Amino acid sequence: AGMDMGIVNAGMIGVYDDLDAELRERILRAVPHGYISQTGGLSDWQKWAEQLRTYPYVKGVAPFIAGQALLSANGLVRPSELQAIDIKAEPAVSKIHQHIIAGSLEPMVPGEFGMVLGSIAARNMELAIGDKVLVTLPQISITPAGAFPRTKRFTLVGIFEVGAQVDQSLALINLEDGQKLFKKADRVDGLRLEFDSIYAAPNYLAQLTQALKTSNVSDGELIARDWSQTQGSLFQAVKMEKTVVSVMLAIIIFVAAFNIVTSLIMMVGEKRSDIAVLRTMGMSARSIVAVFMVQGIVIGVLGIIIGSLCGIGAALTISQIIEAIEALLGIQIFDPEVYFVSYFPSVWQWQDTLNVVLGASLTCVLASMYPAWRASQIAPAEALRYNI
Repeated sequence: AGMDMGIVNAGMIGVYDDLDAELRERILRAVPHGYISQTGGLSDWQKWAEQLRTYPYVKGVAPFIAGQALLSANGLVRPSELQAIDIKAEPAVSKIHQHIIAGSLEPMVPGEFGMVLGSIAARNMELAIGDKVLVTLPQISITPAGAFPRTKRFTLVGIFEVGAQVDQSLALINLEDGQKLFKKADRVDGLRLEFDSIYAAPNYLAQLTQALKTSNVSDGELIARDWSQTQGSLFQAVKMEKTVVSVMLAIIIFVAAFNIVTSLIMMVGEKRSDIAVLRTMGMSARSIVAVFMVQGIVIGVLGIIIGSLCGIGAALTISQIIEAIEALLGIQIFDPEVYFVSYFPSVWQWQDTLNVVLGASLTCVLASMYPAWRASQIAPAEALRYNI
């Protein structure tokens, strides 16, 4: 039981812990820690930004406009999240400018209708820098010729790659171009925020929302969302997978504990006459229980030590092991064309190991109790009847 728990739990939980951290780090390259918006949009967003910057935990503020659109190019069409950003303020809330792999953000100036697109979207639509992309909004424009969806042709000026889902779903344009496209006049949808701690983002947003209401800056209903809400489905999926793996491990642990029970019961059966002799010599039932409890615990402790060492070693070196196997066989297990995370991530956390060791120890003690009790119930006369 100890060996199974140590190897599998420490290794697999380490993988899921690092996968969760890796996905979070990659997504937050393009996604800010939080958003604050108002029904109907913000007209005087500079005043909001100035007030928000007075809080010490707010490290960056930038305006945005967001909407859904269809992108068309080379006879190919794909849905996209279209975001209009201020290229001067954006570096304060995201690191997307550090992950431009072709072109740049600079040509995305007002009136030029430039666009920066994720690498997967650009590759799937067979786009290169300088190509034209037709943007179609789910809004109707009334013209003398009839009603038509609103469209605008943009020029691809940059391609980014952060190694996450946004590479296939996010398109960026200039803020002023977005105001014209979405007919926002001088308004924006809201502000993107960067905090000194991503984990404190929900608390910070609650404080800022209350402060804005109190200061009467807001004249509408405030809406605050943090990164865990905007990207919650992805992290919930990882959490659910981790839970499923834990349930599977619990089943393995149950089978391992059952093996301890059966092995001790078989030992009790083989040693019936020896136990009977010891009882006739004056050994108490409690001492018999202690003997078999020690036997089961020793088996478990040895398994825990060996399994924990193997599990920790696997958690620390599994990435290198996978790389060595790939180099030896000349294959790539995680194709970067298919997977965002193209390697096997793993991180060891002593808290997980401690939980595993404590759980395995308790399991071994419980598994040893029944066989030890069975041994103490052997009647000496009955056991020795056919051995005299």
